[in-house]
Amino acid sequence: MSYRRRRSTRIRPYTFTGGRTRSRHPLMVQTLVSTADPSTEPPTNLMPESQSIYRLCRETRSVAEVSAELDIPLGVTQVLLSDLAELGLVYIHPTITGISPSENQVLERALRGLERLFQ
Repeated sequence: MSYRRRRSTRIRPYTFTGGRTRSRHPLMVQTLVSTADPSTEPPTNLMPESQSIYRLCRETRSVAEVSAELDIPLGVTQVLLSDLAELGLVYIHPTITGISPSENQVLERALRGLERLFQ
């Protein structure tokens, strides 16, 4: 397959977000998200990427985990998660946002994320 053909079949990240690069909600890489109702299927009118995010968030995950698991760029993931939150489909858990969170809190959050990845 030629380079030109591969390139034309690849979807640009901004097409998922309608050209938007910023989310309406402050979503950091460690921000935890989950679905509002894990037993519900995602609405059929959502883009396939948003449906995948919804299904993945049936278990609480960090923004970084969602991005990595679905192989979607972080900025796109943040915008799509923000859109899902606006629709009331995803819950954004409060995140420590102080100027310098304690080192222990950051390490504990990283450890929990790693443990989830290897379960």
